[in-house]
Amino acid sequence: SVTCQADRIQRALQAKTDADLSYDELAEKLNVTNTYAAQLLLGQAKLTETTAEKLRTALPTLKEEDVQSMIKTFPMRSYDDAILKEPHIYRTYEAITHYGEAIKAIINEQCGDGIMSAIDFYCDVGTTTGKNNEKRVVITFNGKFLPFIEQSNDDNTAKGPRD
Repeated sequence: SVTCQADRIQRALQAKTDADLSYDELAEKLNVTNTYAAQLLLGQAKLTETTAEKLRTALPTLKEEDVQSMIKTFPMRSYDDAILKEPHIYRTYEAITHYGEAIKAIINEQCGDGIMSAIDFYCDVGTTTGKNNEKRVVITFNGKFLPFIEQSNDDNTAKGPRD
């Protein structure tokens, strides 16, 4: 249920707090990106058995029943529209929509007609220092390019609705 998942998320976040780990530190222990480490705790990514072993070590106060739930439950990869009111999320969304057409044009120029996968995808968040010594945010999207195909009947191996 949604309530059970919300409770599990709170317990997972508390276990991270108990371990006094940043997402970068947790990611290093799990051998995943910092964004993926956060997604695991927030119920937005599925925990594998291999990573579960590392998670148990990294977050010793995390309950085994929560680890098992993270392994067995398929994540709901969606969001509540209200989340767009949160300033960090809204600004990221704004940046993508503002630069989206230019990003698409460059992807098409460099890769051809297609899209960037959000499934075969890595996201990493970090910081750098700007020329005026200010802290700056760096978000890296690393997605597999998926070319659109011409839908040729000769290449279609599935039975059609008229067959």
